Order: sequence, then C-alpha cells, then structure tokens
Amino acid sequence: MATAALLLLDLLSGDSGFGAVHGTLLTQIRLPRVLTAVLVGASLGLGGAQMQAVFRNPLADPHIMGISSGAGLGAAIAVIAIPSAAMGIPAGAVLGALLTSLLVVAAAGKTRSTATLLLLGIMLGFILSAVSATLQYTADEESLKRYYSWAAGSFVGNGSQELWVLAASLGTGALLAGLNGKGLDLLLFGEDFARAAGGRIRRIRTVSIFGVCLMTGAATAFCGPVGFVGIAAPHVARWIGGSSSARSVLPLSALCGASIALLADVLSFCGPVPLPVGSTMALVGIPVILYILLKK
Repeated sequence: MATAALLLLDLLSGDSGFGAVHGTLLTQIRLPRVLTAVLVGASLGLGGAQMQAVFRNPLADPHIMGISSGAGLGAAIAVIAIPSAAMGIPAGAVLGALLTSLLVVAAAGKTRSTATLLLLGIMLGFILSAVSATLQYTADEESLKRYYSWAAGSFVGNGSQELWVLAASLGTGALLAGLNGKGLDLLLFGEDFARAAGGRIRRIRTVSIFGVCLMTGAATAFCGPVGFVGIAAPHVARWIGGSSSARSVLPLSALCGASIALLADVLSFCGPVPLPVGSTMALVGIPVILYILLKK
C-alpha cells in the first residue's frame, strides 16, 4: 500500500496495537517521507514557475541552470573520487550545488541577455555532467551502486535535520518569489516592456535565480535529481487558476508540485517491486509535457 495511504491509516487507527511499532513507522519512516515529498515537490514547482517566467519558455525547469549537475558532480566526488573521506553523498551534493549556485547567481548579475544566461546554464550543466561521467567511468562497482542509488531519486532516508533544511530553503525561496512577483509579471511581456515599465531586469532575474538555486540545490542534494515536476506543475497551476499572474501561479505551482510528488511516491509502490521516485515522476510529468508540445 502507498506511503501516504498507510500514514492515513496509522493516524486513524484506534486499536491498542498503535504503540511502539506503529509509532516508529509513523515518525521515522512514513511521516518523514511524506514531508520530504511535499517540501521537494513544492520547491521544484515554485522554482519551475519562476524559471518559465524569467526565460519565457514553457519547458524551462529548476534544473535548467545546471544546479542538479553541480550536485551530481559533488555526489560523484564524495562517493567515487574520495570515498574514504567523512563527507557523504548529501554533503557532497550540497557543496556541489552551492558552488554551482554561486557561479550561476554571479553570472545572472553580470549578463544582460537572458538568452545568453540560458546558454551559459545549459553549457555549465553539460560540462559538470561530463566530469561526473568521467568519474563514473573510473569507479568501482560498489561506488557506482551507491551513486546510481542517489541519482535514481528517492524521498527515503531524510531525518529531522534534512527536513529542516528543506523547509528553510523552501521558506526562503517562497519569500523571495513573493517579493519578486511583480517583476516576474513584467517579464511575461518581454524584457523591453519590463524596462519601459521601470523593471530592473538584472535584479528581478538574479533574485529569482538565487531563490531557485537555493531550493533546487537542497532538493537535489537530499533526494537526487528529481525531474519533470518543475516543468509540469506551473502548467497545471495556470490551468487551475486560469491566470498567468505570479500572485496566482506561484502558490498554485508549489501546491501542484507537492501533489505531483506525492502522486509519484504513491505510484512508486503500486507495482510488485518499489520503483525509484525519479522514474514514477517521469510517468506523471511526461504526459503533461507532451500535451504542451502538441498544443503548441
């Protein structure tokens, strides 16, 4: 049975067996997994809405600036290049995402053209992925197994410390997005219009990218490079809200992202063998993306 359903059954259970065993399952396995899915899904959904506004691209997502590739390289270094070090995969991924985020934010503050910034982000992602692939080629079987387990994506294994980091990154990113909402609305009409209306393009873009990097880095570090939700959630949010205004799209994108992540988590347990959440996320997100492409 799916994690969310089991959590609900445990909460509603009134028999005397709801003791040590059920309490442990609830507080240490099911509840942290559900909270992780909600926080990560909301972060990626909110980040996707901002990236689609900044780049005016319906297929832009939080990973477009190479943050997930930076986290992947950090994880690869931690588990493959220096496996004897005390730094684990999450710590390496956090460090990789942080350094990549600083580079991206610095580029956002210096680059005038959004198209140039987009190309820089894509190129950075390719370069970091290439370095990671080189490390994987030289790795032993055990190291590769650990790395691929992280790269497949999972909401399992996060404790209170990781949840607090995810919640803090989401809260900070949501605050920045809310303060930047009017600027994102201006960008929907193009940079020329935004400048004519008094918008500070570099500031709007830099604030958005900083918040997205923060949320994406934390989500990727603790759960792997989970994709598709950042693309699909904003489109579902616009369909539900019937508006492209940031006031409507941003909170709805976070809600839709959390819902998609929970649905993917449920689907991962529907088969005879549990699947990586990254795979089930693709099963949910790809139909939405295909619909977008066919509609265009």
